[in-house]
Amino acid sequence: MRQFSSFLACVFIVLAAGAINAQTLTPAEEDAQKNFVEKQEAKSRLTISGWIESSFTGNVAAPNDNQNFGRLFDDRSNEFVMNQAVITAERALDPKVGFDWGFKFQFMFGTDARYIHSLGLLDHAMGSSLYQPDISEVYLSLHLPVITEGGIDVKLGKFVTLEGEETIDPRTNPFFSHTYIFNFAIPFNHTGALFTLYATKWLNLVAGVTRGVNTSIDDNNDALAFHGGIGLHLNDEKFVVSAATHIGPETPGNDHDLRYLNTITTTWKITDKLTSITDLNYTHDDAADADAYGVAQYLTYAINDKITAKIRGEVWRDDKGFYAAQFADAHDPMRALAGEPVIDPRTVGGGRTTYGALTVGLDIKAQVPKPFTGLTIRPELRVDHSFSDTRPFNDSRDDTMFTAAVDAILTF
Repeated sequence: MRQFSSFLACVFIVLAAGAINAQTLTPAEEDAQKNFVEKQEAKSRLTISGWIESSFTGNVAAPNDNQNFGRLFDDRSNEFVMNQAVITAERALDPKVGFDWGFKFQFMFGTDARYIHSLGLLDHAMGSSLYQPDISEVYLSLHLPVITEGGIDVKLGKFVTLEGEETIDPRTNPFFSHTYIFNFAIPFNHTGALFTLYATKWLNLVAGVTRGVNTSIDDNNDALAFHGGIGLHLNDEKFVVSAATHIGPETPGNDHDLRYLNTITTTWKITDKLTSITDLNYTHDDAADADAYGVAQYLTYAINDKITAKIRGEVWRDDKGFYAAQFADAHDPMRALAGEPVIDPRTVGGGRTTYGALTVGLDIKAQVPKPFTGLTIRPELRVDHSFSDTRPFNDSRDDTMFTAAVDAILTF
């Protein structure tokens, strides 16, 4: 990450501090000096950063359609891809200065973008190419020092969801591959307004209104939705619970039947090296009368400051085959979201299935020369299995799928 500060402001701060410190300062003068320095630092918080992520997922069954069923960001089998090339401009909030403002603009290009498009925003930009552009986040943020000591933060624009442990950003995602919960049971992003009240040092309350799941300029039913949650930060951040929900109509052309997407994520830092994460999910759609529910359990162990070992197990039920699918054409995810007919015949669901998945992997951090700031390599082995009488994997012929994958994330 490269931080651009104001040279003239820094020179002025140093000269002013030196002149003042040559004298004896009263407490009021010391506070004024501190506030002045903090405000000058806040003015120079603009950062430009980014990353490039590439990967390869090997499937031992070598499916004819080159697809790994039930996967999104790692859906291409036996094929090298560039998942994400991302550039971010951000001015983060600093609550220490009282009222504050910030923003975030994030642009992505790569194979992942076709899945995180929001309706109406670059969702048909590059024809049928696997490589798509996307504006993954663009919002204005405000900090209001009101009501409580921690105040209120506000986001206005397009932002990622509150739900679940896993993230679009590979740097904060535990594994390269994603859970069924992340892929099919929670939103990727929202467009609207979100308010976070820092009620106490250990309790955050979040509530807002959105246009729905993965919608922005366009909405598939012109209906608003609620998004919110509760955050508990206990025992000096060693035990954190985040409960989030999104409730609103999501069926194309239907503005009254609701879809409920809910997660509870618990992070317990058992020791300095060992961390447990539990992700619970329940989803219900009124229009389809369809439920999905499950749990993903993670354990991570920091072997040293360069290598972390990880394991994840998941069981997730799609009780009517409504949620899980594979999308063969680059635009089929957006066509399905908009209520349009899909085109590619290999865009198929998995049927009424209870899915299980076990993943083991490593995070390996390597030194890189400037201007790069880091390199992370993440090898993993994964097995997926249908516990039902279905065969969703490998050209719809197998009940089990084995994959071996590796991704590399270069940050700057």
